[in-house]
Amino acid sequence: MMPTDLDRPAELTLWPGYAPARVAVSRSFPTLRAALAAAVAAIDAEDANPWIITEGGDILAPGWIRANTAGAVLQ
Repeated sequence: MMPTDLDRPAELTLWPGYAPARVAVSRSFPTLRAALAAAVAAIDAEDANPWIITEGGDILAPGWIRANTAGAVLQ
């Protein structure tokens, strides 16, 4: 993944953080930056497990999102 990917579209899927997770909510974002910001907000507010698929096909797992957005300013 390249820094320019932050300005390309991405798809965010939120799975509930509590078991059993049977329903996911998906949403498209105009930029990966916006999808990451929404994922971080969902982790904090909803105890969600966010997964992001970038326009380039990269899959960002919840652990990656947590590790790479800690303290980051995304907007």
